Amino acid sequence: MPYRFVFCLLLSVFLVGCSESSTTTNHSSTGSLTQTSLQDDTNEGSSESRTLDFVYGAVLTELEPGSKVKVWIPVATSNFDQEVEVVSTNLPGEHQRTKEAKYGNDLIYFEATASEAGEVPMEVVYRVTRREVTADHYETATDDGTTFLKASSLVPTSDELRREILGDAVPNGKSLEVARQLYEGVDSHMIYDKPTDKPGWGNGDAQWACGNGFGNCTDFHSLFISSARNLKIPARFEIGFSIPTEIGTGEVGGYHCWAKFLSDGKWLPVDISEADKHPEMKDYYFGNLTANRIMFSVGRDLELQPAASSTVNYLVYPHAEVDGKQHKSFRKAFRYKDVKPE
Repeated sequence: MPYRFVFCLLLSVFLVGCSESSTTTNHSSTGSLTQTSLQDDTNEGSSESRTLDFVYGAVLTELEPGSKVKVWIPVATSNFDQEVEVVSTNLPGEHQRTKEAKYGNDLIYFEATASEAGEVPMEVVYRVTRREVTADHYETATDDGTTFLKASSLVPTSDELRREILGDAVPNGKSLEVARQLYEGVDSHMIYDKPTDKPGWGNGDAQWACGNGFGNCTDFHSLFISSARNLKIPARFEIGFSIPTEIGTGEVGGYHCWAKFLSDGKWLPVDISEADKHPEMKDYYFGNLTANRIMFSVGRDLELQPAASSTVNYLVYPHAEVDGKQHKSFRKAFRYKDVKPE
């Protein structure tokens, strides 16, 4: 049986997104950046891919009937990791495409009137081909990554958090080696858990995550990014959706996020929360990402256009405002259908 087939079969057993049930077991191990793709005659090597239709569907709820609401939603776009086409949009009233001012994320903005049931539905359908990111199939940096060295409101770059992860000694060595130490340190420090009776997780607050030692993907990767930037390693936050490994059709329960760091001109990924949930995949998730995901936006403290009432922590779900105040109640309707690539 071919190696790639066996690998993919095993991989499908282990992978789930941030929306799945949490684990309270923490694990750590050592290892190095591993190559998981077979070589071909290109510089990038080969990688797995997955093509699917993804429905970004949601319904704003609990609005006053007849109230006016402003809505911003992220738009998935093509990049090194994915090819994206907007197939259709079904939105109330007129809408416009805009760009977020800080990182250039694509947005859709519209204004709507709540129905008699106090709801506003929305739907955008995508055709997406997502590629596996591996040690020999990676994004090449186009600049020095300075933008991703700056602190954000919930991701400071002080020494304090880095010391909690690595101790007082400042690590030496290449950025790849240092990033691996941070990867191990965050995984050892954090447990993937989303208890309903302990609020605070899910905001990507690095200080909170460090002090509490648990959380979801936003918390894990905020702590990694904070520590990496403290050591002058550019690191960026990416967020979207994790697609179930089952080929066919199904629902997508919620968002998932990960991080990338810059090393020798390469943007290399880490998914520490998945590594914590699935320790048998820990070496893989340093420098590799499966094709079972879609990215929608990058960065924190986003500056929406037209301007929202304030910056937005991160954007993957609809951002809605009524009379200048954020409205958070909505019903998810995210789903996928695998298709044969053309």
